[in-house]
Amino acid sequence: VFTTLDKASAHKKGGAKKVIISAPSADAPMFVVGVNENTYEPNMDVVSNASCTTNCLAPLAKVVHEEFGIVEGLMTTVHATTATQKTVDGPSMKDWRGGRGAGQNIIPSSTGAAKAVGKVLPDLNGKLTGMAFRVPTPNVSVVDLTCRLQKSASYDDVKAAIKYASEGPLHGILGYTDEDVVSNDFVGDSRSSIFDSKAGIGLSDSFMKLVS
Repeated sequence: VFTTLDKASAHKKGGAKKVIISAPSADAPMFVVGVNENTYEPNMDVVSNASCTTNCLAPLAKVVHEEFGIVEGLMTTVHATTATQKTVDGPSMKDWRGGRGAGQNIIPSSTGAAKAVGKVLPDLNGKLTGMAFRVPTPNVSVVDLTCRLQKSASYDDVKAAIKYASEGPLHGILGYTDEDVVSNDFVGDSRSSIFDSKAGIGLSDSFMKLVS
């Protein structure tokens, strides 16, 4: 509801000194920890922390783009149920599919998460877009980034770069696993994004699917 500077600033009138919007914003400065938080200025009283999906995608995209260059990419998020969905079929202000029962359906939906990455990583502005599938699980979502690389690299090369980042500069933000995990294994995990090295695949030395 309060996703613009004007609307979110109403909280300041109520006494708040700072306001963090927990969704992408059309006009508020947007920050993702591990990606661009060093550009924050103390005089910014209203900021956006983007969305959960953006926080999952952006650290992954940052590492891959800085090491190999992302020419273009499509993202799909398989997303757990959210509070805006219906328990059973009902009316939806957004779209017909959004009104279908959350516990009985896989629901295709729109998401601005991939485009929001272009705001925190300007080099990728216009190079990423995506969509979502809402699924009947209570918690934990996954991002599938299918991208074309500028530099030739094997899937193992990309895995190595992500593992290095997860153990170094992005430790605690970007994770790495080579175990046979499923979604429930990540309930309570405080990291923004955990790369699943066994779930991704490479088709060629410039085109691959990354799962986090």
